[in-house]
Amino acid sequence: MTSTPAAYDTLSAFFAETGLGPEAHDLIVTGDLGAVGAQIVRDLFMGDGIHLAGRYNDCGMMIFDGRTQDVHAGGSGCGCSAVVLCGHILREMRKGTWNTALFCGTGALHSPVSAAQGDSIPAVAHAVRLAAKAEN
Repeated sequence: MTSTPAAYDTLSAFFAETGLGPEAHDLIVTGDLGAVGAQIVRDLFMGDGIHLAGRYNDCGMMIFDGRTQDVHAGGSGCGCSAVVLCGHILREMRKGTWNTALFCGTGALHSPVSAAQGDSIPAVAHAVRLAAKAEN
């Protein structure tokens, strides 16, 4: 969940700088925030008057079936992002399920030294827009 503010900031900047809001994407996905972090992202955007409903998901939630698997808040770690992006999202884009996807990979810069000293954990997020077809 430490990456949640970074994901929100990165997606907000992407929307503002490109003029491509949520409606310009079939899917918007964050890396590995799980259920708690994903809900916070939704709430932050809702506070801005931006509705992500129906377009937004998180790789940490998509990798598991929360109804049948006891995974609590979902997955965490870069493995979730890699598996969901390369194994699911790109395949579905090739099939035509989605034409555009905005992928926001997230991560926390853990350091055993800073953690032992009680320092905060800096987080990063990068956004990549994927399109299955050439756009004008």
